[in-house]
Amino acid sequence: MDEVVELAIRGKGAAVTATCGEGLIVECHHLFDLREILGVLKMRIGPYTLKNNIVVAPMAGVTDRPFRQLCKKYGAGMAVSEMVTSNSLLYGSSKTIRRANHDGEVEPISVQIAGADPQMMAEAAQYNADKGAQIIDINMGCPAKKICNVMAGSALLQHEDLVKRILEAVVKASPIPVTLKIRTGWDKQNKNAITIAKIAENSGIQALAIHGRTRACHYTGDAEYETIAAVKDQIKIPVIANGDITSPEKALHVLKKTSADGVMIGRAAQGRPWIFREIDHFIKTGEHLPPPSIDEVEKTTIEHVTDLYDFYGEDSGLKIARKHISWYTKGLKNSAMFRAKMNLINDNQEQLNFIKEFFESQKQISNFISYEDILEPA
Repeated sequence: MDEVVELAIRGKGAAVTATCGEGLIVECHHLFDLREILGVLKMRIGPYTLKNNIVVAPMAGVTDRPFRQLCKKYGAGMAVSEMVTSNSLLYGSSKTIRRANHDGEVEPISVQIAGADPQMMAEAAQYNADKGAQIIDINMGCPAKKICNVMAGSALLQHEDLVKRILEAVVKASPIPVTLKIRTGWDKQNKNAITIAKIAENSGIQALAIHGRTRACHYTGDAEYETIAAVKDQIKIPVIANGDITSPEKALHVLKKTSADGVMIGRAAQGRPWIFREIDHFIKTGEHLPPPSIDEVEKTTIEHVTDLYDFYGEDSGLKIARKHISWYTKGLKNSAMFRAKMNLINDNQEQLNFIKEFFESQKQISNFISYEDILEPA
């Protein structure tokens, strides 16, 4: 069976054929279909076999420990942390210490690091491994100006030699597996994802996540799934497709379109962590799960907000909770008025009570979540 799996990963073109040890020939149109037939949809990174191939994208200010734990509870196979600086001068800051706190987190624990200096990045990998990280992810995909202005994130894609030096330094220094997240290139005239992917594989990177846009595109336009497919065709390490995946149908479409080993969900999970179980169920059965009940969404929101209080402290937790509460309620009837009032509350118990009151009003409309508008892309 291992031989067949390897052949599936190496297959190219529209049709894929594999022969197992007993002489059975399996032929299908996509690598995804072959993996599905053989029951090998789970993805492996170093010693870790993920429970499925659905990953939470790293998002600054979002994928803190409470959010990662919540997404894993709802079925994500792995969740990548918000990026941690490679500047050792900031290791003692409360923010860095908090981000290195993985108490009670479900394995595997993946921590993303960002920076442009090979030695500092290597030291950051060692530091986070010592603090409990089990996988190090390198950020070469963030399009934010404040990151690119210091030649980190997706700005690094302009400098292939520096990319190589950073990857080699981190892999050499890290006692745990190293993964990489990139975009398709710097701009539409400079797409070098295939070159970067080959550098990554040759440097010892163990999985590659690709957001299907260039840095210049930010989050506008359609994701380039054909570019992700081209990268998958050229390398053997697992490839994770990211960009515009907002539904179970879209996740399955992207897996088949790109032959990627997994999908990565970002903004579509904000206020909707159950999207992971919905995608997992749809991929495995071709059927939709019913929408979550109002009771479940209320319970999830309350538990998430309470976890934020515990993690950040009551004052900071209350303020950070506002955006999550907004995401949980966006698109629900009368939610705009609710959010406006919510943002004026400065007492923790009052915030919790107001959440409960809102969801009680929703139960008068329906027992299940029903959105009035369309969710934004991931």
